[in-house]
Amino acid sequence: MATDERFEVTRSFPHPPADVFAVLCDPQGHVAIDSSGMLQDAEGDPVSAVGDSFVVHMDREALGDFDMGQYDVTVTIRTFEADREIAWTVLGRLRPQIGHVFGYRIEPTDGGGSLVTSYYDWSDIAPHWREAGIFPVLSESALKATLGILERTVRRGYPLVAAR
Repeated sequence: MATDERFEVTRSFPHPPADVFAVLCDPQGHVAIDSSGMLQDAEGDPVSAVGDSFVVHMDREALGDFDMGQYDVTVTIRTFEADREIAWTVLGRLRPQIGHVFGYRIEPTDGGGSLVTSYYDWSDIAPHWREAGIFPVLSESALKATLGILERTVRRGYPLVAAR
């Protein structure tokens, strides 16, 4: 689903919601599934509640749109419902802060699988960024690609899944 200020893409996974959610709670999981090439590394513990955060080391050169070099952002969890939904905002060096939201909803399906929806919402971005006309930063196809990488990552036994 696409609107003027939000993308949502959905894919069926043959994996239980808890296995998918484990990857999304781990900072390194975000790096592992990134289809944009911007996420280089991450620091921090797996998240478990609204307000938890971790640092992601970024390199915007992968998008080729702005020369920002390497930089860090802080990912802060704003929605957390175990095995069902996780969403976050990104606090970076740009001012004013952008205010876009990334997230995943996971629904259990018959047979023990999951229906996973990835979303990217820029409806509440700061007026400065709205006027700049640079949104969306990522495409709907990038969200679809990330879902494919997420499914493959869970299928291969991402370390957190294997450790449970």
